[in-house]
Amino acid sequence: MNQDIGATGYILIVNNDQAMRRAVSGYFSDHNFPTNCLSDWSELKCTGTPPSLIIMDQPYGLNDGLDRLRSIRSKSDIPIIITSHRADEVDSIVSLELGADDYIVRPSPRELLARTRAILRRRQISPAAQVRLREGGGYRFDGWQLERNGRSLVDPNNTTVSLTKGEYALLLAFLEAPERPLTREHLLNATRVHEDIFDRSVDVQVLRLRRKLEIGPNAPRMIRTERGIGYVFALAVERY
Repeated sequence: MNQDIGATGYILIVNNDQAMRRAVSGYFSDHNFPTNCLSDWSELKCTGTPPSLIIMDQPYGLNDGLDRLRSIRSKSDIPIIITSHRADEVDSIVSLELGADDYIVRPSPRELLARTRAILRRRQISPAAQVRLREGGGYRFDGWQLERNGRSLVDPNNTTVSLTKGEYALLLAFLEAPERPLTREHLLNATRVHEDIFDRSVDVQVLRLRRKLEIGPNAPRMIRTERGIGYVFALAVERY
């Protein structure tokens, strides 16, 4: 069995197009990626073994997929790829903001497998990263404090500020490289969004983060825009 998904891993495919389900499932199986296919979520049965990754279709004009994505993200960080039959920037941005790891329009089985492998590789934690996570610690900046262990952000008034998974990953990327311009590509990778997805998804995440950090989001002093490059966290940061 493929080492990317482990001895008990499988890919869950939810798509009401039978031909597409068969094509993707067959291609994945040929490359040693076991799958479980559903035409819709009503067929889902609890087996006790969660999937390693979910590939789910977002039908045009329906919110079922987005509602399901929101529900899954409230309970789990299982990687999710959204597929769609049309290129819609709003749908892609909303899907990514709700926690999807990728959004692909009319993908071939080959492209889906490549994206799946890429996401699962990024999800693997190196021994060095595991040590850093166990060590915990955090960052201080301008009276704020980010605690890595609990992913807890506290403002200068000692009030906890909630962060989504994407906002936390984005802030962490800034704090690990303060006062240094970071490209959108770097930030896309840091937040686990594929670089082929609309770059403006990073701009949306930055805007949301600014609203939580900045006194004046329209005149930011922490996260500044570097024209032609990306963004820079402009304050000094203390790591502990």
